[in-house]
Order: sequence, then C-alpha cells, then structure tokens
Amino acid sequence: MERRNNIWANLDWFSILLYLILIFMGWINIYAAVYNEEHSSILDMTQRYGKQLIWIGAALIIGLTIIIIDSKFYVFSAYGFYAITILLLIAVLLVGTKVKGATSWFQLGGIAIQPAEFVKFTTALALAKYLSSYNFKMHRFQSLLVIGIILLLPVLLIFLQNDTGSALVISVFILVLFREGLSGFVLFLAFVSALIFILTLVLSPLHTIFTLSIGALLFHYFMRQKLSESLKAFAIYASLSAVFLLGGHIFKLEQPQVKLLLLSTFISSLIFAGYALRKRLYNLLIVLALYFGLVLMTFSVDYVFNNVLQPHQQGRINELLGISSDPTGVGWNVNQSKIAIGSGGFSGKGFLKGTQTKFDFVPEQSTDFIFCTVGEEWGFIGTSTVIMLFLFLLLRLIYLAERQRSTFSRVYGYSVACILFFHLVINVGMTIGLAPVIGIPLPFFSYGGSSLWSFTILLFIFLRLDASRAEKLSH
Repeated sequence: MERRNNIWANLDWFSILLYLILIFMGWINIYAAVYNEEHSSILDMTQRYGKQLIWIGAALIIGLTIIIIDSKFYVFSAYGFYAITILLLIAVLLVGTKVKGATSWFQLGGIAIQPAEFVKFTTALALAKYLSSYNFKMHRFQSLLVIGIILLLPVLLIFLQNDTGSALVISVFILVLFREGLSGFVLFLAFVSALIFILTLVLSPLHTIFTLSIGALLFHYFMRQKLSESLKAFAIYASLSAVFLLGGHIFKLEQPQVKLLLLSTFISSLIFAGYALRKRLYNLLIVLALYFGLVLMTFSVDYVFNNVLQPHQQGRINELLGISSDPTGVGWNVNQSKIAIGSGGFSGKGFLKGTQTKFDFVPEQSTDFIFCTVGEEWGFIGTSTVIMLFLFLLLRLIYLAERQRSTFSRVYGYSVACILFFHLVINVGMTIGLAPVIGIPLPFFSYGGSSLWSFTILLFIFLRLDASRAEKLSH
C-alpha cells in the first residue's frame, strides 16, 4: 500500500492537469464544430460530441489502468506491443475497411479502430527498449540497421494503407535519435533532402542540379579555404557542362538537356574524386558522394510525386507551394479554414456563433480542422491559449525526460514529446496553409476514439515511468 501511495504522490499532476484541460477544450470545440440545434444537449449520444464524451471516459479509464500497472511491465512488453501492432497493420490491409481512400480501419460494430494510431506508442516503446539495451552503440552499422528496421517497417505498412500522414509521423523519431547521440550530419542530410524535394517541384531538374552544383562548390571553398582550388573546380564543371549542353544543341542530340548536364556532373565528380584520392582528402570524397546522391535524388522526385503520391496529395502540395491554384477544389479546405480563423479576429465571434462553422464551409471541422473552430469562435486569444497549453505540456515532458535515470524512460519521454510536437505543428500548419493537408489530428482535440486513446496511452505510459523513476528498470 505504501508503494502505491508513493506512485500517486510521484505522479506529475501538472502534466495530467494540462491533459485534462486539453481534452475538455477539445470536447467543447467538437460540440461547437458539429452543433445541431435539434440535438442541442452536449450529452446527446447520437451526436459526435456525445460520442466523444464516451471516448473521453474510456480514455480516463485507460490512463488510470496504465498508472496502476507496474512500470516494469512496459519495459518487459515493449517488443511484444510492437509486434502486435505490426500484425494489426498487416491484418488491416487484408480485412480492413476503406475510409476516404485509406484502408486503415477495423470496423467493429459501430466502432472504428485505426491501428496506425497505436503504432506510434509501440514504436516508441520498441525504440526505447533497443536504445537502452546492454552494450548499445549508436554508430555501429548493426545498431543503425536495427533502428532502421524498427522505424521503417511500420512506415512501409502504413504507406501501403495509403495513409501518408500517419506514416510521416514516424520520421520525427530522428530527433529522438539525435538526442541519443546520432550525428547532426544526419539531421542536416534530412533537411537538405527535404529542401531538394521542394526545389525540384518548384524549379526544373536542370535548375535544381545547377543550384546543387553551386552549393557544393561554395561548400568546398568554406571547407578548404582555398579560393584558387575552388575556382579551378568551378572552371572544370562549367567547361564540361558548356561542352555537353552546347554540343547537344549543335549536333541536335535527342537526349534532353538535363541528362547531358547529369553526364557532365558525373564526369566532373570523377575528376574531383581522383583529385581527392591523390591528395587524401577523404572528407571531400564524402561531400562528393553526398552531392551526387542529391543530384540523383532530383530525378527520383518526379517519379515519387507522379507515381507514389495520390492525385489529391499532389494537388495539395502544388497548392501549398503555389505551383497551381484550385480554391474550389483541393484548396477548398485550407482556404475556408483560413477564412474562419481570420474572421475570428482578436477575441472571436463567440461560442456557437461561428458562421464558417455553423454552415459547414470547412470539411472535417471536428477532426483534422478542429483548430479553425477555435480560431473563429475564440479568436487570437483562443488559438494562443491552445498553443501555449501545448507548449507548456511539451516543455514539461522534455523536463521530465531529462530527469530520468533510465535510458529507456528518457528515450520514451522524448518520443512522446516529439510525436506531440509533430502533430501540433503539422495540424496547425495545415489549417493556416503552411503545411500540406495530410490528415494529422490535433492531439486531445480532434474527434475520434483511436486518436484520443492512442495519445492517452502514449502520455500516461511515460507519466507512469516517471512516477517510478527512482526504481531500477531492468532491460
């Protein structure tokens, strides 16, 4: 009994208070988003706000159960939970129900369950288990291979379900790995790859390769601090490019300019690689390999964009980047969302008085676009309050993660913070037109049992681990 009392005393009640405030505010805004005058009672179980109350009640029971269970159970069962959700992701591909183009739901009577929501916390558990294992070394090839399998397996299965948003959430674990010692070069590479993807869509591959080449030459100068050497490298690259492009024009070759530029880039890289080997400049070889890999990536972007992404996803990205404009089609949700948030002004139109909300101008307003209801009815004050509450929770979770004595608990704590951060940034970004619409719910706010339960489990496992941080967790 004394131990249980210690657990309750050691719980971080500030985080729990923030959690309760957020789910209550979410429930109120769901009520506003789908308000029906004929069913005005917020307890009406035939409406979404009534059903959400059931999901909230179940979430509180789940949270209580998690706290009661011994913290060592989560360490011991980490791989088991992960395996179960992987099997569920496979099963949903075979017998799942297709909803809005994504085969990612199990329909159990009147309840729909989305396994992809729960794989977030099980992946966090599995990653924490592996990173805290005996003799783990981050920079071993075997370690990186296992980490890659843990993270990429659910990503692949979720992509097969056509649920891009949930798959992209897994990418945020790179921040956790960075905290645990992964080289910052990997983060830099991820950032550059994302930048190249965007540049290739906005510019032509020809201009993208040229931009990459100039960037590589500038990087060479800052790395070597030898202007004459950099100018010689530029002269070689420029001369070869001019010869191939001009030759293709003069001899009227059927090869497009971009392939001729790629050929000149390849030959230039071979020349620079030979020079680097002769001078034993191995860092330069790494830069050359990275540069040529990014050049090749520019050719893969078109294939991925045109053959992997769905037409509505292509349209949303084009709309976001300003490549095309379709305010009555793929851009409708975002445009109406921005109108709703902007019309709220400083203090909002008032509870249940949002016209964009009332007349259903914004689709999915109780789920992915719940934030625009906050903006319209509660204004700048309301949206700022919601964001500040999330920031308080995120900062608190980082503080709790840093005070953990166990590697397992620390890794899991950072995973929780990073997942919530990703959802917050992308969801709010979607509603104000700064991120593509990829179906990311706002934690604790968006309507739905799977989302609320998964975030509750994600958070409360960490709070349970934190409450027993003085204990030694065996791995």
